[in-house]
Amino acid sequence: MKNILKDIVKSTIISIGMALTIFCLAGIVFDVAYGGNFSLEGYRFTKMVIGSAIVGLGFGVPTVVYYSDRLPQPIKVLIHMGIGCVIYTIVAYAVGWFGGSATLAQGLIIAAIQILVAFIIWFCFMRYYRKEAKKMNEKIQSLKH
Repeated sequence: MKNILKDIVKSTIISIGMALTIFCLAGIVFDVAYGGNFSLEGYRFTKMVIGSAIVGLGFGVPTVVYYSDRLPQPIKVLIHMGIGCVIYTIVAYAVGWFGGSATLAQGLIIAAIQILVAFIIWFCFMRYYRKEAKKMNEKIQSLKH
């Protein structure tokens, strides 16, 4: 249990760090796109930073589902990514990442991009951890011989 809690804290910290990094990179893109005239008023920057941290929690905490042996992997992914994407969407509307003036088509495109980015990040982590598991298994096999 202690190791599981340690892993959850670790994955949550990594998720918050990634969310804040993505937020900063997006801020740079908008600043450049607006010719250095990108400004936020009424504590919008603070709200967005807090929102980014909440999104990190939304994707980090649900990783606890991967410690269950009773659920098939696709269900685990669906639970993890479903919770993360729902939290992201709620936060995005709350802090103004999704404008209220977006059309239905724009909203669907934004949602598709959000899901795509989330699954790309998940896929990269999955590949990394599978590679690590393969190395460990090879090391164990070499010690047996």
